[in-house]
Amino acid sequence: MKNSVVFIVPTGIGAEIGGHAGDANPVAKLVASTCENFITHPNVVNASDINEMSHNTLYVEGSMLDRFLENKIGLEKVCGNKILFVVNAPIHKETINAISAARVTVGADIMVVTLKTPLKMTGRIENGIATGDVSGWQELVKQVKMYDFDALGIASEIKVGRDISLRYYREGGVNPWGGVEAIASKLIADALDKPVAHAPVEFSMVENDNELFMLPLNEIVDPRIAPEAISTCYLHCIIKGLHKAPQIGNDVTVDNVLCMVTPYNCMGRPHKACLQNKIPVIAVRENKTVLNDLMPDEFLIAENYLEATGMIMALKKGISFESVRRPIPDTIVMEG
Repeated sequence: MKNSVVFIVPTGIGAEIGGHAGDANPVAKLVASTCENFITHPNVVNASDINEMSHNTLYVEGSMLDRFLENKIGLEKVCGNKILFVVNAPIHKETINAISAARVTVGADIMVVTLKTPLKMTGRIENGIATGDVSGWQELVKQVKMYDFDALGIASEIKVGRDISLRYYREGGVNPWGGVEAIASKLIADALDKPVAHAPVEFSMVENDNELFMLPLNEIVDPRIAPEAISTCYLHCIIKGLHKAPQIGNDVTVDNVLCMVTPYNCMGRPHKACLQNKIPVIAVRENKTVLNDLMPDEFLIAENYLEATGMIMALKKGISFESVRRPIPDTIVMEG
């Protein structure tokens, strides 16, 4: 039964909706109402200390989602994961308090471990797209394999240039931390074959730089960035997501996917997998990005997410789009 919808907003490409700090949550809840399984990646619903994902959301790290669409793995729903949370030493009291708060509200089983080798991450913007460098991830993988856990949460600083950080807060644009987060998560998830999510703890803290540290607290920011401005440790979004993130299994397979919904002008690995597996792709024109990729003729084009939701319902019920529009095209009669 095709009862699942895949919803993506690729990280670090400046999507108008979902390219900032969890600002795709309302759209995700709307689209999730059309299906039994709403399959998405952390970037869509992560909003620092906020995560408003629906009860039917399958929170799937990007590389696992790619492999799922390529029919290399299936997904298994879980009641609750045992979460291992790794941080660079020394661990701060704010981080412990944030994890403790999540344990008593989410009800998650969480163990915290400090890394022997620091995970170092640097974010930057290249050709208008967020990217970066990661070191220490191999050592992280080796260390965590010593523990019994179902899902991995990571909290570490991401170094980003001061001017880039200030410009993002004051002018918006491409989130400079998201690209390197996606790189790190994919490397580690591929190595572990388990759910992984990263939170950029204290990414804005710069010693003796009160302007940068206090800016989100003292100035009114773009509403799409506001979740970062009101958050403390940025951890709760990933804890909520990892708590019930699916494992690799066979409950849900690519054969269950009704369609995938994507921003308009981007084309990557998940899109190509959908084309190969004849999964309809709905591209939403209103959600533009900094990319200028051409949309294949096979893609279905929606002007906005309200229209995309109607298209999903039509696909679900087997109703042709033409039959609910006017004028209805003439019936085509082919000579035998």
